[in-house]
Order: sequence, then structure tokens, then C-alpha cells
Amino acid sequence: MRVPTVVVAGAGPTGLALACGLRAAGVAVRVVDKASGPSATSRALGLQPRGSEVLDRLGALGDLPQRSVPIRQVITHVDGKLVARLKVGQQTKLVTRPGLLMSQSEVEARLRQRLSDLGVEVEWGQELLAADQDAEGVAVRLAGGQVHADWLLGCDGAHSRVRKAAGIEFPGVAVIERFLLADVRAELPLSRDAVSVWLRGDRMVGTFPLPGTDLWRIMAPVPVGTGEDLDADDVLAVLTDVLRGEAGLPTVAVQEALWTSTFRIHRRLASTYRHGRILLAGDAAHIHSPFGGQGMNTGLGDAENLAWKLALVATGRARDVLLDTYQAERRPIAQEVLQSTSGMTRMVVGQTPVARAMRDHLFVPLMNRRLIQRLIWEKSSQLKVSYRRGPLAGRSPAALPGLGPHAGDRIPDLRCTREDGSRTRLHAELGSRWALIAPTTTGKGCAAVARRHLGDATTAVLTATARGQGMLVRPDAHLAWRGTSPADLDRWLTHALDRGSIR
Repeated sequence: MRVPTVVVAGAGPTGLALACGLRAAGVAVRVVDKASGPSATSRALGLQPRGSEVLDRLGALGDLPQRSVPIRQVITHVDGKLVARLKVGQQTKLVTRPGLLMSQSEVEARLRQRLSDLGVEVEWGQELLAADQDAEGVAVRLAGGQVHADWLLGCDGAHSRVRKAAGIEFPGVAVIERFLLADVRAELPLSRDAVSVWLRGDRMVGTFPLPGTDLWRIMAPVPVGTGEDLDADDVLAVLTDVLRGEAGLPTVAVQEALWTSTFRIHRRLASTYRHGRILLAGDAAHIHSPFGGQGMNTGLGDAENLAWKLALVATGRARDVLLDTYQAERRPIAQEVLQSTSGMTRMVVGQTPVARAMRDHLFVPLMNRRLIQRLIWEKSSQLKVSYRRGPLAGRSPAALPGLGPHAGDRIPDLRCTREDGSRTRLHAELGSRWALIAPTTTGKGCAAVARRHLGDATTAVLTATARGQGMLVRPDAHLAWRGTSPADLDRWLTHALDRGSIR
């Protein structure tokens, strides 16, 4: 029997996480990237609690929390005066992990190691030149020759060759003009557990502590009148001047510039995430403002959602209509992120006098309030993401108040007991597997049904649950089904895997 093959184009966090999820589920994967080798630059910084969860379930988190900078507050100054301390990273009932600042290259390194442990190495220097698909698969032309794949996954960034080859549109607009950033080694008299921001009219500058001795990222809009052609020295000089002027730091001792960049903030969303046997994820499907640190985390969410669905299709346990639920669940999340980050960018930058007045006298002072802090932190954590309106949710007994999670909701990391009596945590059983949490009275019957549909990818976790109901939890920690009857579970799985919908 021929083994289905998936080609992942792009070895960034999204592509690597997707490849790890597929390979752990037994799917043959090739990962190709046009770069000559791994990037050493930081690029994206923030790993939100949801992103940490995804990496943990994939077995790729490792020592990243210890190697990162835990952020406890965002300090905002207006016209040189400290106006707000937005506390983040604190534990709430929903959020139990801190937000982490680290280089994207560190995240990629851990994912590459996990992928290597699963038997797959990234194929560097393999630029995707073209892709043509038919009913049987995709002919992928690479710099090193042509390969045939059953599926092609575009995780190759904002200028995705895969997206262009599939003829998928990528409409959008520029949110704001150019930004400058630099990662530097510098002595700054600032707290290392805080992101610090200074706002003055339509000018702003922000500093972000990076792991290592005196490492910082500095970011600011390009000042009016600055030319187009800026080299690394120009970028550093402009940022240093802005930091001195807006932050009131008389001296900024920069010993070394590790990386500089100029970029424009765009808001774009692919018209579709799937065209036949070609699918998009991460920046190839959506790009937005970096404000709020949502980009890498949204891509990791895409990867985890798509991996378990494609694994079922590739192994013949589901029809390919299940892949349509990937867009149905994830594209609305991207739309919401685009809207919220664009609004945040406009608010912070203050593009009009009215916007600046609202920012300085209303929005920034509100960030001192505990309720606002909790709402912002829980929203940015991405742990509130739910698919209850998606095609796999349907009706649930939990639609009534007080009956627990609704189908599609994220399930927290519960303490559970395995069939052999050993203790475990729910999320430790997920990643490439499903988990069944059920009372002993119906657990074995439901486990038999789940294994018949899903194979050995199901872990039965037998434990008492509220009102005696069982819960089938998806590999991405979202509730698939809840009920008491093995026959009901059989109907749910039959509809979900055969029709991509239970309605």
C-alpha cells in the first residue's frame, strides 16, 4: 500500500509545528524551505499561553520557558509621564502560564529538534517553483527537482509561492506606513520584566527585553521626512534618537546591533484556506500588525487544527470534506485577530487628533483597572478561542447554563486517571491523540467506539465526570462530543468524519 505523503513548504513555526503534528500521527512528511539554513534573527517575539500549550502538546516546549523573558507588565508613558501599568502574565482561572518573550529562532530550533526526533529533517535550499494539482495529488516542482505529494501545505509566509500557485487571492490594505526595529545590546535603565512604551502625539517608541545580557528590541514608526533607503546604521541612528527624545534617556549606550529591519504593517486575509489538495496556514493565510504578539501564536493554532484533521484524511479514517472544517474554524479566528490588532495599532499610533485624545485620556488610563487588565490578558492569551459555532460543534447538552463546556470549547488541563490506574494530565495525552474522559459505567463502551473510528490514536481516560457524562477531547484540546451513550458517540463520529459536519 502506498503511503500518503504531505509536502510542507516553509520551515517557520507554523510549518514545523504542522509537520510535527502530522508525523506524530503517522503521516509521511517532507518539509522544504528556500533558505539555505535556519534563520538566526529574532523576528516574532511573543509566545502567548496558547502558543506554549501547542508546543507542549507537540513535545517541543522543552526549556523554552526557562530561556525566555517572562513579561509581567506593559508600562505606558504619555507625554513623558507614566500613565499606566498593565499587569500581564498573572495567573487567572483561565490562564495559568505566563507570556514569554523569546526569539522566533529559538522556537523554530525546538520544533526542528522535535521533528528530527520524529525522523524528519528540513530540506534547505529547496525553493518551490511551481505546483500543479489534479484529483490524484500535487506535482511540486522544487529547485532540486519535482516530487509528487498527496497534499501540499503552504506555510511559506506573506509572499507565499504556494498561495500564488493555487491562485488564491490575498486581499488587504496597509494599516500604517513604515516601522523601524532593531535588536541591540544596550545598557537601558529599564525594567527587564516589562515592555515599555512612550507616546507623544503621533510619535511612539517601544522597548522589549530579550533573553541574554542587556539585549533589547527597539521599535518605532519611521519619523516624518525620513528617506526610503535606510541601511542598518540609519535604522539604528533613527531609533536611538527617538528613544532619547521620547523616553527622556540622555544616553543610550548601544554596544552592538544584532539585527535591524524596516517593514510596513499590512492587514491581509486569504480568500480561502483550501484549493483542492493545497492548503494554507500561518502568514501565508493571514498577516496583521505585530501589536499584541498574536502572529506566531495564530499560526501555531492553525497548524494544530489542521494537523489532526489532515492526519485522519491521509490515513483513510475521514473523507476529505473534513478539511473544510479547518477554514470554517480558523478563518474567523484570523479575521478577529486582524480586526483587533489593526484597532490596537491605530489606537497606539494615534493617527488623528481625536484618536490621540481618546488614547491619552481614556484608553491608556483604563489599563490600570484590574478588570480591564484581566480581560486584555485573557483575550491576548488566545485561550478563549472556541469553535462552538463551527460545523463540528452542533448541538450540545452544555448549551444550557451550568452544564459545563460546549462542543468546540477549549478544555483546560484536567487531572485524569488512565485505564491502568496511573495519574496523568489531560493535555499530556493529546497532541497526536484524542482523549476520552468518561465514567467507568460507560467508558469502555465509548472507548471501543472511539477506537473503531479513530484507531489507536485514542487514549481512554477513565474518571468520574460531572453528571456522569463522557467527553471526547480533540488532539487540539477542544471538546468534540459530550454525552452518556456509546451510540450517540458513534453517530457523532460517523457524521463528523464522513460529512465534515454533525448538523
